[in-house]
Amino acid sequence: MAAPQLVMQARGLVKRYGQVTALDGADFELRAGEILAVIGDNGAGKSSLIKALSGATIPDEGEIFLDGKPIKFGNPMDARRAGIECCYQDLAVAPAMTIAENLFLGRELRREGFRGNALRMLDKKKMLEVAIQRMADLKVGIRSMTQAVETLSGGQRQCVAVARAAAFAQHVVILDEPTAALGVKEGNMVLELIRRVRDKGLPVILISHNMPHVFEIADRIHVARLGRRAAILNPKKISMSDTVAVMTGAMPPEKIPAECLAH
Repeated sequence: MAAPQLVMQARGLVKRYGQVTALDGADFELRAGEILAVIGDNGAGKSSLIKALSGATIPDEGEIFLDGKPIKFGNPMDARRAGIECCYQDLAVAPAMTIAENLFLGRELRREGFRGNALRMLDKKKMLEVAIQRMADLKVGIRSMTQAVETLSGGQRQCVAVARAAAFAQHVVILDEPTAALGVKEGNMVLELIRRVRDKGLPVILISHNMPHVFEIADRIHVARLGRRAAILNPKKISMSDTVAVMTGAMPPEKIPAECLAH
């Protein structure tokens, strides 16, 4: 069988902050239709890698490819225009606004004609209709799109943030610690939503410290260490303890059994 198509790829990314090297020749590959978990100890470079892939930082060296074509991001808006959406750990939702308003936060739809162009009036009816449709597509069980986000539970708020990223992404969804600070039931709710996003055809990059969640949902595991990619692991073949050993450096990459590596 041929390997799935590479949706996003990075080669030799380098990012320095003065005397500190956050990325030291990092490589990255995201395939179509997969959930790729990115794990690493503090200071491993995973946040810097994700920031480079989402346009939040500009690498000093290296190349990024989208659908096989080289691409450069000057800021996060460039990445968003290329179809890459991020959901950050702090959610970035407006609690006093409705779910529908949060879904279109920063990309509100205006009315057609004079009222939209000159008076800059928003088309709230259309935004509500689209929000209902998008949330229904992802099977997010929230009763009303017109209720304020502050009335939702932590898991439901996280689902809104994930759904917003999935609703507008065309190529890649990046999720930063989406289950952090959630209980077991709410964490499982978010994991199920991530699966639905993947099943819709969008590849997902999942940054997480929660190893049970990583092993439950990831198709492959990208291990970052000391600013580089240490290994790509198959979660169905390697144990959680060995994965942590690779992540911390207790197990060098050359000692990893061949069957535990993902290709």
